[in-house]
Amino acid sequence: MSRTRTALLAALALIAASGGTAVAVVPSDTSLAAVPCTVDYKVQDQWDTGFTAAVTVTNNSAAKSSWAVKWSYAGNQKVTSGWNAKITQSGAAVTAANETYNATLGAGGSVSFGFNGTYSGSNAVPTAFTLDGVTCNVDSTDPTDPTDPTGPGTKVDNPYSGAKVYVNPEWSAKAAAEPGGSRVSNQPTGVWLDRIAAINGVSGGMGLRDHLDAALQQKGGNEEVVQLVIYDLPGRDCAALASNGELGPTEIDKYKSQFIDPIAAILSDSKYSSLRIVTTIEIDSLPNLVTNTGSRATATPQCDTMLANGNYVKGVGYALAKLGAIPNVYNYIDAGHHGWLGWDDNFAPSATLFHQAATSEGATVDDVQGFITNTANYSALKENNFTVNDTVGGTSVRQSKWVDWNRYVDEQSYAQAFRNQLVSAGFNSNIGMLIDTSRNGWGGTARPTGPGATTSVDTYVDGGRYDRRIHIGNWCNQSGAGLGERPQAAPAAGIDAYVWMKPPGESDGSSTAIANDEGKGFDRMCDPTYTGNARNGNNMSGALPNAPLSGHWFSAQFQQLMQNAYPPLG
Repeated sequence: MSRTRTALLAALALIAASGGTAVAVVPSDTSLAAVPCTVDYKVQDQWDTGFTAAVTVTNNSAAKSSWAVKWSYAGNQKVTSGWNAKITQSGAAVTAANETYNATLGAGGSVSFGFNGTYSGSNAVPTAFTLDGVTCNVDSTDPTDPTDPTGPGTKVDNPYSGAKVYVNPEWSAKAAAEPGGSRVSNQPTGVWLDRIAAINGVSGGMGLRDHLDAALQQKGGNEEVVQLVIYDLPGRDCAALASNGELGPTEIDKYKSQFIDPIAAILSDSKYSSLRIVTTIEIDSLPNLVTNTGSRATATPQCDTMLANGNYVKGVGYALAKLGAIPNVYNYIDAGHHGWLGWDDNFAPSATLFHQAATSEGATVDDVQGFITNTANYSALKENNFTVNDTVGGTSVRQSKWVDWNRYVDEQSYAQAFRNQLVSAGFNSNIGMLIDTSRNGWGGTARPTGPGATTSVDTYVDGGRYDRRIHIGNWCNQSGAGLGERPQAAPAAGIDAYVWMKPPGESDGSSTAIANDEGKGFDRMCDPTYTGNARNGNNMSGALPNAPLSGHWFSAQFQQLMQNAYPPLG
């Protein structure tokens, strides 16, 4: 039940109880200004002996250079771990003090923190809070109470339908600064949370709360989708170095408490409840456990480690459970792409593994809105000049060097078929698919206008395919790529949206080794001189030269993407 109490109302109640008369003069539209602070305490999740809570404090008085929030429990609740605040407890009394990075709390500003706790019996919400000794207004919510009007609502079937999508001001400014970039700088792109520091903003850039605040401004009276990429698993991307992360293979507890929990605390702030928040959950993780482990030629020791310790599965499950508990969050799990999972020995096993992850660490299939394919990849949306069922001189297209016995030749056919496989594996029948079309246009002068010559199955496929990569396993800063279909909702059966989850112009990885403090290694697949490995058939990498670290702005790539856009830019 939502409970709001103010010091003013308490004082009036005391006067009335003593037989006195109270006259309150409250200026119009400034009643909250009389309240020095507001605390929003939410029980996000609760089970037999424990709970997770999120707290947002709003300071309505003078700016502060440090802060401390205090409250007391009526029961035996004990805080066991917290984030975004230094939390201590003495008996029933709890104090949450600022960290060094969030010590400043401006006039009208807010700060959020969260914690896990234990209890027995009842878990009553605290009724009184102070900020630096001053009593605050309390707006506390318990999502387990069905009478609470601010509790969970009903998710829509497709969050993109009838909604605008957030345009990241930081990406938009970089795109607009490029010659010709204003043609696409108003397109929505994903916001990548690829390390713990990104939650609060890196090098003076926008943090998660900054993006959500900007989304509210863009929203106006419309529905608004915000796209987030959740990307910091322990031992991240075990088959590549350019996208390795900051967390070691065993740091699952740090992933939970310092990455997912703080994100969940911010997303659960009631201030953002009107936004439709789409999360892409951990790209380049679960598919690696299927394709790059064990006795396969593409196996790596790092992927074998992540399969053995289970931390990819645990991390994805935990993220789904924590974020899926927030009513306006829509989780989409990464599902690789057709050139990764389209083969028979990868297709069904991947769906089974995804279901295992989605039912671990407290998650259920109800925490999964759908799946996303081709994130940050280059696979063509539709190959119109040949199908997987074609033959040349009695030889199947599947036997061509390019297709190599794959069941799928493009992303849309793969996404639609994989959706059906996922439902068969136990996911809900109304799941939707997203396809990242940010860099799979393959237009320009090299785009074929019709099928290839029927001299052989290889001339037929190679002469007609839009995807001009040397090998379908090439993934880093690909030469010849172009912007794909512009973001749009419900473009095809089973597809919730085409999206630009990877912001065009942001590098996949550096062409040479670059020292950095971002946990990003040098992968030879980003080196244009590299002659390949088992994962790309020992072919040249096809990467552009002079690329910066992954996620950094790569002007030459952005210019190429615009030049080779399909549909072409106006």
